[in-house]
Formats: sequence, C-alpha cells, structure tokens
Amino acid sequence: MRVTEENELKKTAFLFPGQGSQAVGMGLDLYEEYDFVREIFEMTDDVAKANIANLCFKGPMEELTRTVNLQPAMMAISLSCLAAIEYAGIKPDMAAGHSLGEYGALCAAGAVSRFDGVRMVNKRGLLMDRESVKYDGAMYAVIGLTIDEVTRLTEQVDGEVSVANHNMEKQIVITGSPDPCREVADLAKSLGNKAIKLKVSGAWHSRLMKGAKQEFSGFLDEIEFTAPNIPVVHNVTADTCADPGKIRSMMVDQICSPVRWYDTMLGLIADDVEVFVEVGPKKVLTGLVKKTLPDKWPGSLCNVNDLKTLEKFVKAMA
Repeated sequence: MRVTEENELKKTAFLFPGQGSQAVGMGLDLYEEYDFVREIFEMTDDVAKANIANLCFKGPMEELTRTVNLQPAMMAISLSCLAAIEYAGIKPDMAAGHSLGEYGALCAAGAVSRFDGVRMVNKRGLLMDRESVKYDGAMYAVIGLTIDEVTRLTEQVDGEVSVANHNMEKQIVITGSPDPCREVADLAKSLGNKAIKLKVSGAWHSRLMKGAKQEFSGFLDEIEFTAPNIPVVHNVTADTCADPGKIRSMMVDQICSPVRWYDTMLGLIADDVEVFVEVGPKKVLTGLVKKTLPDKWPGSLCNVNDLKTLEKFVKAMA
C-alpha cells in the first residue's frame, strides 16, 4: 500500500495475467538488470528442462505459445516482476490471478514457495497439453450477453460446451468440443451479439481437462501450502480462503472450473481496493478492470512488466 498526501493508506491489489499475455522479448531488461531475476529463470529452466529464458527473450512465438512452454514462461515473468517490485520495498494488500496467474498470486501471498509455484505450473502445462492432444477443443469469446444468458445457450446445445471465463459483465468465454462451441457461438450471433473464435490449442477450463485434473490432484499432495499472508481471491469461488487444504483443492478444481474474474473484480472493488497493479506482460487485466470500474472511481491502474514501468510504479507509490 502507499501513503497519499492526506496520509491515508490506499489498499493495493496485485493482479497476475495468464495465457494470452505473452510477448517475445518479455522480461529481458529485468533479466539483464537483476541477479535475482536470472536466478528465477535458471530455476524455471531446471524445472521445465527447457530453455524458457531463451523462448521468452527470442521466441519464436509459435514455440513460446505451446502450453508446455508458456505456463512456466508466464510464471517466470510474473515472479520476476513481483521480485523486482518487492526489491523496491512494495507489497500488496490483496492478490488475484487469471487462471494460470492465480499461481503468481499464491506466491505473492506466501501460500506456496516460488519453487513450488514453478513446479506446479510446469506440471499443469504438461498435463493440460496432454489432454488437449487427446480431445479436440475450441474456445469462443461471446460479447454482448450476460453470464446467465450464455449459460442458457450452452444448455440448449448437445455435447461438451460450458463457460470457461467470465471476464466482464458481458464478455464470456465458452469452452468445449468444437461443434457444440460453434453452435453456441452461432446462437449468440443470431441474437445480434459477437462471438469470436480464440486461437487456443485446447478446451481450457472444461470437463475435457478432467484427466489432467485427476493427475494434478495427486501431484499437489506433494506441495506444501500454508495460510496466505494476504487475502487471495480465487478463480473458482471469487472469494478468499485462509485454509491451506481448501486452497489446494481449489487449485485442482480450477483446471475444469470457470474463471470468475468479473466477480473477482467486483469483490476487490467492494473491498475498497484503490490501486490495481498488473504484474506481468501486456495490459489485458488492466483493460478488463478499467471497463469494470464504476464511473468517477478515485483509484489508479498500474502495470509492471519491464524496467520502465517498474520505475514509473515505484515513483507513483513513493
């Protein structure tokens, strides 16, 4: 949190992005500047048994975007940005992450170690990639309908299709088998709304990932979870939790459950968060927050993804 000119503390939330925010070159200047960032990448390379650093800095994008590479890559970038912020002496009051980003939020809260965070996302990426090879999947962004309206459309269609992400009030992502997803998208269009097919390799957050969920549950039994130092708003419930065992269970459920991001943002706003900080590449979450905030909202939106944005953020928090 920071102190304003009126000496009032402003509640700060760190937000961690997920897949879709990647860019070739991400994290390079932080890597060149800080020894601790290089250590994070070395750890990630060791866990993933791949040159994640080289993929982040040089690409190619096609290889970086592969789920098995992208999940540890995004985690390495988020942890690097987080470490740089903490090195500047700034810590959040709350945290949340979109899908994969929830693991960064758990690390920010001290609920899991950074090493275990990288281990978990690496395993998660391997398992989800395996299931995406077994089952053809698709995802569409439906724009213009509420969550209840989209849910009703999915119930009208036979086959595997469900809600994956509730990103804004009327921006919902559906997931599942290709044909049922296309039918729901066509129904949405017939009602005068937009439905955009997403470039993904699997039906993320759908029941088609249940094989990954089952094996991931066993893997997480090896991971030590502790009570978070700050509240983390979870994707599955859009609520906080202090019980390490329940947090572990939610991270298993998250693989097949919808990401309740819109409800998460409403909850943070209701909790009087006034400074939202996107910790990681691009500004996807910042854009979603901006469109969710009420008119004349008094707080500020920030992002930290390189040395320039880090310096700007630190100055703003001084």
